[in-house]
Amino acid sequence: MVIDGIYYALGFLAGGALAGYLTKPAFSIPFVILAIFCLWFFRDPERSIPDGPVAVSPADGKVVAIKPEGERTRISIFLNVFDVHVNRSPIAGKITDVTYKTGKFLVASKEEATTDNEQNFITVEGPQGKVVFSQIAGLIARRIICYKKPGDAVAAGDRVGYIKFGSRVDVFLGPEWSVTVKEGQRVSAGSDVIARRKG
Repeated sequence: MVIDGIYYALGFLAGGALAGYLTKPAFSIPFVILAIFCLWFFRDPERSIPDGPVAVSPADGKVVAIKPEGERTRISIFLNVFDVHVNRSPIAGKITDVTYKTGKFLVASKEEATTDNEQNFITVEGPQGKVVFSQIAGLIARRIICYKKPGDAVAAGDRVGYIKFGSRVDVFLGPEWSVTVKEGQRVSAGSDVIARRKG
């Protein structure tokens, strides 16, 4: 579990205890429900990572777009509030760049979120080549957390951070990759393959 889930839950439980003490015990129930939701939302399950020349999904969610962008292909994955929000590295290698970009907080499923929303770009370079992916804040998600920095080594499927509440992750793949997912498909971070290396 992400530690923030425990902090939020403790805060809601404290608020519920105070509300129940100052008013009636029943008034503490909404706070208890919110505490349970936070513990569930910030869950961080273990995943079985596939081997081979593949790129795995960096996020749980629904593939909402697969679009060419110059020589690269963008795969956009939308996370709703019911998805696990821990993000993972698509490939093994070294993180060569982490760039934060300020922006808007549009609904993350919208196409313009790719260019307009607040986001954090992470570049990984390794034996399979280079993959860039971005953690994108959404309408509710206004806090992007990244554990990694340039120079850090990662394995495919390693945890790199998370986004609080509904959000989106975009993956940018070069022409050396063959996309294996389709729009509308649901994927799980670390365990589902989104592309295979050609050749």
